[in-house]
Amino acid sequence: MVVAEVSGAWRVRTIRLTLAYDGTAYVGWQRQAQGVSIQGLIEAALTRVEGAPVAVAGAGRTDAGVHARGQVASARVSTALDMPTLRRALNANLPPDIRVIGLDVAPDQFHARFDAQGKVYEYWIWQSAVMPPHLRTWCWHIRRPLDAGAMDRAARMLEGAHDFAAFQATRSDVTTTTRTIREARVTSEPPPTGPWGGALTPFSGHAIVVRAEADGFLRHMVRAIVGTLVEIGDGTRRAESIPEVLKARDRTLAGPTAPAHGLVLVRVDYPHVAPAVRTL
Repeated sequence: MVVAEVSGAWRVRTIRLTLAYDGTAYVGWQRQAQGVSIQGLIEAALTRVEGAPVAVAGAGRTDAGVHARGQVASARVSTALDMPTLRRALNANLPPDIRVIGLDVAPDQFHARFDAQGKVYEYWIWQSAVMPPHLRTWCWHIRRPLDAGAMDRAARMLEGAHDFAAFQATRSDVTTTTRTIREARVTSEPPPTGPWGGALTPFSGHAIVVRAEADGFLRHMVRAIVGTLVEIGDGTRRAESIPEVLKARDRTLAGPTAPAHGLVLVRVDYPHVAPAVRTL
């Protein structure tokens, strides 16, 4: 669709971008004084197409090394390109580890961050003696066996509205640390298929996946939860400690912060809008 010309200029539109990226090479979503950010690269690609600076707002500020399968961003543009053509143009101007997988015209007032009503994250742990090289930047490699069943029982204790101060990064400046986890689950998954997978794979092992859906997350919240669940999975912490940690609101009583590279932003939810995940 090409918008009509108004008074010699193309009408400004709000667009919603759905993004997938491998965060390994980047300082995170947000622009930084030093280093390459995903937000900066998206803005640069839009600016090249638009011919003028474009500001992009993201639904969440994923940290350095964190990946996404369904990050959402919004921007205001005046280009006359239709959405399929604009998506192709953006992908042509982005590195191959960042892809625009969905692009829509949104209501004028839409804002990717402020309109978000929930997010889903997954954290991937690989269990084996040897780490498959193709998974090294997407999974936390833990050799010692973990009890996924015990981890799942503990994860369910986090569901509901709680003060998650014990599971946030230190020196955070949020106004409230209360969040509602709608669902938290831990599952054991078979090896992924693909060029390295299938019946002939030379690697043995399996993945443990921590999946959390909430109305919002504090900084490092999922990674702190995962670090705590791993201690439960290896028997060094009791599952029953979860309510105690929540009540204490003390970061030192929870487990360590899991490495960033196992974390994936899977989906962002909006009111009256289908989940913002599209495929090429």
